[in-house]
Amino acid sequence: MAAHNELGKFGEELAEGFLKQNGYIILETNWTFQKAEIDILAQKGNILAVVEVKTRSSIEFGLPQDFVKPKKSSCWSKP
Repeated sequence: MAAHNELGKFGEELAEGFLKQNGYIILETNWTFQKAEIDILAQKGNILAVVEVKTRSSIEFGLPQDFVKPKKSSCWSKP
């Protein structure tokens, strides 16, 4: 496995641990639908968290949130 893939996997494991420590149940990891992929689907009560994990070893090339495309950063809310 390439180093950047290992770093990404490590970041996803950290995110899963963080969510679990904060009372979330992990429903799915690396869930795919057609060509879309979501890193983590987690639930806490009536909250469904759709999580995209971006892991960087430094901010030399920018902040992780700057690399989440608008298509993945849409917010869903329940009426």
